[in-house]
Amino acid sequence: MGVEGCRGTGSGIRTVLMLLFWMAALPVAALLGIPWTYLTKDISFLYWGCMRAAWIGVHIAGVKVKTVGLEKIDPARNYIFMSNHISNLDPPITLPLIPRRTSVMVKKELFKVPILGQIMRIGSLVPVDRGNRDAGISAVRDAVEAIRGQSLNMTIYVEGKRSFDGKLLPFKKGPFYLAEECKVPIVPITISGTEDVMPKARFQIEPGWVTVQFHDPIEPEDFGSRECLMAKVRAVINSGLPKELQE
Repeated sequence: MGVEGCRGTGSGIRTVLMLLFWMAALPVAALLGIPWTYLTKDISFLYWGCMRAAWIGVHIAGVKVKTVGLEKIDPARNYIFMSNHISNLDPPITLPLIPRRTSVMVKKELFKVPILGQIMRIGSLVPVDRGNRDAGISAVRDAVEAIRGQSLNMTIYVEGKRSFDGKLLPFKKGPFYLAEECKVPIVPITISGTEDVMPKARFQIEPGWVTVQFHDPIEPEDFGSRECLMAKVRAVINSGLPKELQE
């Protein structure tokens, strides 16, 4: 067997070990975290347990993460984090890095799953129907409540779907309506490297380095028009991509 074959076998084993670890963590969440969340209506124990499990699982798969600029984030404030999206590995890498608890937008169909849907509502996750404009407006309202009412961060993969080649796709407008409504700082995030360790349409994870760059927060007074804000966030995220992927 050649070097590439050995590498592929090793990668497959690491991927399986990651999944086995997550499967082993699931009963703990089911037996401890879910009942506790139901009784207390407090998602914190389950949330931080899931974040820790996600982080450990990614490292079991051989993925090493370099963070840049995290010191710019004030843990006492809440933000809207806007990130590019290139791999299924992006959430389990980026979300555990966010200081304090963050909400995310989730496909509305998942809220119909028994138990899971109720847990997500307790955790103030936001249901979204990407194909329905009116539902998108409702999602923005729910997100405003999570940020203002619950004092949470919001993390949004601003392209709305994963890129096949790592280059930026067109941005969705909804996150920028949300930013204008909430008047909290935006933190652009550039994630790079996951397009190599786990490209779209591939299940197996290759060991490697991933960089998560937290850019300078954009304060509400610096937003300008919605179009200007979108262009500004796009330019910042683009600047952190490898040269061959930049616009």
